[in-house]
Amino acid sequence: MKPSTGEKVSISFRGVVVGPDDPAGTPAGHRPGPVPPGPGVPAAAAPASAPTAAPASTGRTAPLLSYPRGELLRDGRPHRILSGSLHYFRVHPAQWADRLARLAALGLNTVDTYVPWNFHERTRGLPRFDGWCDVERFAVLAQEAGLDVIVRPGPYICAEWDNGGLPAWLTGTPGMRLRSSYRPYLDEVARWFDVLVPRLARLQAAFGGPVAAVQVENEYGSYGDDRAYVRWVRDALADRGITELLYTADGPTDLMLDAGTVPGELATATFGSRPGQAAALLRSRRPGEPFVCAEFWNGWFDHWGEPHHVRSAESAAGTLGEIVDAGGSVSIYMAHGGTNFGLWAGANHDGTALQPTVTSYDSDAPVAEHGGLTPKFFAVRDRLREFDGGLPRPLPAQPAVLPPRVLRTVPGAGLLDGLAALAERAVTSPHPLGFDDLGQASGLVLYRAQPQLPPGPQTLTVTGLHDRAQVFVDGVCAGVLDRETGSLTVPGTGSRVRLELLVENQGRINYGPLLGQGKGILGGVQIERRLVHGWTMHGLPLDEWAPEEVAAAPASAAPHGTAGFATARFTVNDPADTFLALPGFAKGFAWVNGTLLGRYWEVGPQMTLYVPGPLVVPGENTVTVLELERFGERVELRDRPELGPGEEFVESFD
Repeated sequence: MKPSTGEKVSISFRGVVVGPDDPAGTPAGHRPGPVPPGPGVPAAAAPASAPTAAPASTGRTAPLLSYPRGELLRDGRPHRILSGSLHYFRVHPAQWADRLARLAALGLNTVDTYVPWNFHERTRGLPRFDGWCDVERFAVLAQEAGLDVIVRPGPYICAEWDNGGLPAWLTGTPGMRLRSSYRPYLDEVARWFDVLVPRLARLQAAFGGPVAAVQVENEYGSYGDDRAYVRWVRDALADRGITELLYTADGPTDLMLDAGTVPGELATATFGSRPGQAAALLRSRRPGEPFVCAEFWNGWFDHWGEPHHVRSAESAAGTLGEIVDAGGSVSIYMAHGGTNFGLWAGANHDGTALQPTVTSYDSDAPVAEHGGLTPKFFAVRDRLREFDGGLPRPLPAQPAVLPPRVLRTVPGAGLLDGLAALAERAVTSPHPLGFDDLGQASGLVLYRAQPQLPPGPQTLTVTGLHDRAQVFVDGVCAGVLDRETGSLTVPGTGSRVRLELLVENQGRINYGPLLGQGKGILGGVQIERRLVHGWTMHGLPLDEWAPEEVAAAPASAAPHGTAGFATARFTVNDPADTFLALPGFAKGFAWVNGTLLGRYWEVGPQMTLYVPGPLVVPGENTVTVLELERFGERVELRDRPELGPGEEFVESFD
């Protein structure tokens, strides 16, 4: 999506000024990398310069957090990190301050966040730090809420985020070897860190800022054993000005800790259960270090077509209490999950099939996706009060929600004709091209060819399919393929047919050895044993569409069939949160006022999409839907989320 125009301001904290980027021209031939959906973002994307001057030091020579005799200290005093994960990229910027206040009210003294490289630098050489990408503003707001900040800059973050935070242009580079000492990869990380890390460095506690610790890579011991690479990341952070506490985070097994830790830097663990075992393992390996749980999984994420994972308030608070009672510091992952807006949800792979992550990242967290205070919030708050004995902070009010209503839908452009009309350009090739070949990170690609089919039923086979293809013959849907190699039967008459495959990228893999895998048709298409040649590809990067493009989409072609574009409208006087439901619709994408909320899919478990109040305007509002299979009869605004029936889940390392 192309961003709209907005104003940038300078913010000061403790006498240190964080100013706006200097504007600069966009290089010819580059489409600006969009900031993900959100109002108030400048339209021009310019290369971001690093800070030119370091802020004044506070005069403190040691890091704010230290452990000289094995006990964690903050500014020389005994301390426990009581942190919660909250990702600025999953929360509308107008709601950052509210969500940070809710973490403080939970009883936390710290917030931690990842920094997703692909969110900031969707187009190589055009990093962004404005609007939704203004991580510096987020850190300043955290400080105003009384919270320290822990930053996790990767470059890989996992986080159930598309491609684990690595840009598609990077992972799509031929021959690229990720998360290793492969020189072309290190060169790209160094270039990114040259821009990012000085911004984080000037926010450190040494300069009066809130940043108290920075993580080195992310759970590397679950991926590889290139220890020289992890040391390189540590050195890259330090060489660019990070002087506060550095640490690594890995699962609590010897296998993971062997490869993911760095001598001389704090080793922490990530887990959801059995804290006593984790503490014993860390202390046996690092006897002079404090016990820190860098991620306590008090809930879990969901995949499409699988159960909605929950964890009872009693179970979560109980394990949290065990961590604290064992003398540990902790970060609750997630304290507030937020939303995978746009097409930023990632995917896992179980060795057999892709497992795409849902749009909601609620994660059964203490602070719900829309900011609501859950029973888990109060159970965790009470447990933390038992530990610190301090007076609780005032409780924020529950978020305002629009009253429920039913909206009439108006059908628009038919699926294939509408998408073909909206495609920016057609690319021809003897062979089908993948998303990376087309320079497209996400969305859809419409593949077209005109093979001759012998009379009678013919077997069509697609190899290297990532991830899902709707197959059409002369405009009629012949079926859906959703495996890497899949086949179906198509009718032949001895004549040429119009063969169309609408391929969806359902989220790039964010964890494991398949990290960086491409999307689209990466193999070929066969009719029986014969390959189909002569392809035209129409790229459809839905998350890059500007609001005016979304508004024009329903009129791009005549209504036709049971799928395509549709709109619904509603009017409000006082904007507030709401939850969009699409009963009867099958699978597709939904926008509100030109902002892509994300994917919906009738397989569940998620049945509503969260609409943040800042996306709603006084007066008329427009819902735009791109339905891939079957229109429903209506659209609904509901006053509560529906994320699916809960199934208790506690992650362990058995």
